[in-house]
Amino acid sequence: MSTKLVLRSSAAVAAALLAAPALAGPTYTNDNGGSFRWFGQLNPSFQSYDDGVDDYNRLVDNASSNSRIGFLVEQAFGANTLKFNFETAFGFRASDGIDQTTKGDSLSWSRTNIRHVDFQFETANYGTFSAGQGSMASDGITGADFSGTGLGAGVSVADIGGGYAFRTSGGALSTVAIGDAFTDLDGSRLGRVRYDSNNFAGFTFSASYGTDILATNNDRETYDVAVRYGNDDLGAFALDAGLAAAWTEQTGRQDRRDVSGSVSVLHKDTGVSMTVAAGDRDISGNYAYAKLGYSADLIAAGKTSFSVDYYDGSDFVSAGDSSESWGVAAVQKIDRFNVETYLAYRDYSYSDTSATTYQDANVILAGARWKF
Repeated sequence: MSTKLVLRSSAAVAAALLAAPALAGPTYTNDNGGSFRWFGQLNPSFQSYDDGVDDYNRLVDNASSNSRIGFLVEQAFGANTLKFNFETAFGFRASDGIDQTTKGDSLSWSRTNIRHVDFQFETANYGTFSAGQGSMASDGITGADFSGTGLGAGVSVADIGGGYAFRTSGGALSTVAIGDAFTDLDGSRLGRVRYDSNNFAGFTFSASYGTDILATNNDRETYDVAVRYGNDDLGAFALDAGLAAAWTEQTGRQDRRDVSGSVSVLHKDTGVSMTVAAGDRDISGNYAYAKLGYSADLIAAGKTSFSVDYYDGSDFVSAGDSSESWGVAAVQKIDRFNVETYLAYRDYSYSDTSATTYQDANVILAGARWKF
């Protein structure tokens, strides 16, 4: 290991160990089966990005699971339940929102940081009906994962460094950013109406229609359908899987259809898991992703998890291009404080059919997420 990599890793470990918990919020209940609960998380991290020419070392908010706060109100009506959920990110500098030329603002909140303003009516017999800003049916469909290392490594491989651009072989900054070449084609959060069926032998079915109500001058419309299956009682195994299709229309842009999904299997006795995900966009781009994970109670503080993964994509920036990434990650839970510390390393490579060649890049991310 090079001296430069040792120094970057040491700084990352130090950042993970320095994170500390704070106070948590209470839950309030009434005599009619209602409750109010506030919740949130902080997820600061140290990011060290090497583009083949220079290193960039910065404190960021981990975009894989950003810092946020919110509250949930629930009220029972017989066998049915009405819920209201509000949740917003804090607007800290995101790990995928900075690049070689700018750090961005340390704190810059806008209405696009709002994650949920969402009413849900859960019925005992007819499923769940939702309305408001929230997850589309396809949101999270590529995220099936039993590895326990999602804070440092997941199918959205651009989360920990997506804003940076590749360097050409001559050392110049190219116009190709990590986030352009690597995507998971997962669903999004929009102002939407959504329906989720009850569970039928492990299967749930969802459908939604939404539009972007937070961005200005935006007429994006999306409708999607999804099916999910989960079963943690398959003998020695547990299974989580999902498949979705989403159609998007927007003035001035070509209509598109995304199909994506994921499957994760856990061997409960050994803690070994295997995850695969894939996606295809009809107008451009497809990818495949695989991850091997291992979780065990190695120390008294909580579960320890490790993973190695690989991503292979093509045609996302231009026809005939190729994007590859591999990564390793470790996550340590500290159950007493609701804290997870993590350390991750990821390598990115890109090529296209032009005469330009690009240098590989890598990023180290370390931090701690505290949930309250």
